[in-house]
Amino acid sequence: MSRATRQLFGILLAASILLLLYRYHRTNIEDVQPPNSAPTVQDTSEHQSNDKDNPHSFWSTLPVRFPVAETQPLPVGLPTLPKIQLVDSKLSHFTLWHQGSRQLAVKNAFERCWKSYEALAWSTDELAPLSGAHTNGLGGWGATLVDNLDTLWIMGMRDDFEKVVATVTNIDFQDTASPEINTHEVNTRLLGGLLAAYDLSGDLRLRKKATELGDMLYAAFDTPNRMPIIHWDSHRAARQEEQIAEEGILAAELGSFTLEFIRLSQITGDPKYFDAAQRVMELFDRQQDSTKLSGLWPVSVNPKAELFDGDMFTLGTETNSLYKSLAGAYALLGGNVPMYRKMYEKATFTAAGHNLFRPMNPEEKDILTAGIVRVFTTQNGKPRTHLESQVQYRSCFAGGMFALGGALFKIPMHKKIAHKLVDGCTWAHETMPLGIMPEVYDTVPCASQTDCPWNEWHWKQEVWKRAHSLQLEPDAYLNVDAFIKDHHLPRGFISIPDTACNLRPEAIESIFTLYRITGREDLLDMAWNMFQAIQNATQVENGNAAIIDVTVDREPIRVDSMPSFWMSQTLKYFYLMFSSPDLISLDDFVFSAGGHPLKLPTVSWSESKL
Repeated sequence: MSRATRQLFGILLAASILLLLYRYHRTNIEDVQPPNSAPTVQDTSEHQSNDKDNPHSFWSTLPVRFPVAETQPLPVGLPTLPKIQLVDSKLSHFTLWHQGSRQLAVKNAFERCWKSYEALAWSTDELAPLSGAHTNGLGGWGATLVDNLDTLWIMGMRDDFEKVVATVTNIDFQDTASPEINTHEVNTRLLGGLLAAYDLSGDLRLRKKATELGDMLYAAFDTPNRMPIIHWDSHRAARQEEQIAEEGILAAELGSFTLEFIRLSQITGDPKYFDAAQRVMELFDRQQDSTKLSGLWPVSVNPKAELFDGDMFTLGTETNSLYKSLAGAYALLGGNVPMYRKMYEKATFTAAGHNLFRPMNPEEKDILTAGIVRVFTTQNGKPRTHLESQVQYRSCFAGGMFALGGALFKIPMHKKIAHKLVDGCTWAHETMPLGIMPEVYDTVPCASQTDCPWNEWHWKQEVWKRAHSLQLEPDAYLNVDAFIKDHHLPRGFISIPDTACNLRPEAIESIFTLYRITGREDLLDMAWNMFQAIQNATQVENGNAAIIDVTVDREPIRVDSMPSFWMSQTLKYFYLMFSSPDLISLDDFVFSAGGHPLKLPTVSWSESKL
């Protein structure tokens, strides 16, 4: 080869390398390019492709056995919604500095948990913090990874974020060793995590992965009446075997796809996901006035027969994410689907009149908590309601729900209710020796919400009644004082059926929401005290672990469990509580039931406030 030929070859080789590097660089820029502006209601102008860049994912090509006759389109038009976030960035330098030190403490707690997960359980669903083992109860697709994508971004951990994105892009949602997956949990934790991370980063790889997962979940809706299967055998679906909706599931499981499916349709331009969720919510809408407690939906529902005839009504574990999604869906759709406002107002009107009660407490605080209502049929055939004063930790979400709905729909009374509900959950935390509210407890309902003096004799009488009704003490001559001491009952509590702390987010979620909407400054200290109490009781070498009993003032007995929502929700809300209000403003995002911020569509904000 002549010298001239070698020089020419070298020039061509160098040019080829430069061209490849340029194309690679451009591809990566485009892959992580954030949206230039907030999307419109339909969000189709930016993404007309309907994700044609992913035409061959397995679930997208699976034939539909029960197709819909006509797909409902996303609503069109630019909405006008009120500004709801009162707190702005004009806080004093001292306040920002003081909260900054608290924010750093929360981030340090998150980083400890994250590093342990990274070292011991990477790409598995959850870390078992005591043994250092792992669990794969959510399909084995790395639930903690996906669930925390947005948390990593929010906390500025961009290197970790990029590492997770690179791992997540290789997940195969057709491949799972689980014989059955819970589509509600996968939607809430995984799809919500992907969507929020895309909304925050603009990384198109995440939109692509969200579409893949959305297509898989969409296959669970392929039933004769288009109601989704919650406890779903994806292997049967992949074999195209017939699927039928279940006969008995929790209302929260059926009614919690709404926000994620709306947002997926908005970012892809494909209305099929919105259509799927909307059909489910239209069933809830049709049933709302005909349940045994008109306005609320029972704990258990029958999607196969489309029957909602249960007699137990609560704002707790079995229904909380359903009620939370109503105001959120209204906002995410820009106010263009009035059905969600109507459903919210009916549900909260009934809940306020039946489920919410003022607990008698020695401090005589004017607070509210949410109990359980059962509906009985009397001998003459008329319904009768009975309030059970049992409070679940997960019902603490209600304070945030009333705050958000009150601000969106300009209902001042809901703002007042929100304050009292948040104070009620905070009181339950502060009353316990460890400063942590138990999973379930019972207290004494006041006869009146306006006047409720403390009555020691009445409290002890109710303790005696509850002990005998539960057969905890067969002795008719029960020594109430000894019973109270043996069962670690603080004054005001008559029983504590579940003394555990499972690292849940609902209390801090409501504190955060109420703070951002009202600017009530004492909530900052309430949140900090709550964070410190949980850290002190649950911190272990490999992160944080659930504990068995919050009622005893001694070293807690810990459980080998650290749910993904501890980092993706609980610590995220604590972090945002002490952050600049501009970070994930409630005027720009709505939080899903899984604690994932989804970008609101472009709006023409009205300047009026609650």
